[in-house]
Amino acid sequence: MTSPPDPERVESRAEALLPEEEQAGSDNPRAQAEALLEESEERTLDPDTGPGSEHRRSEDTVDPT
Repeated sequence: MTSPPDPERVESRAEALLPEEEQAGSDNPRAQAEALLEESEERTLDPDTGPGSEHRRSEDTVDPT
């Protein structure tokens, strides 16, 4: 687990939600921003985890015949 994100980054991220985040609404933009930054940091430190992290080799592909 990573350490909590810098409070200034959290505040900045909470004030600048993406349009789709604003449209969806949030009861607590600060908590949402903190969670997003924590997940981002975890993916940065260990890019082989999380959704979409599957890596295939060329021999794992389907034969084009």
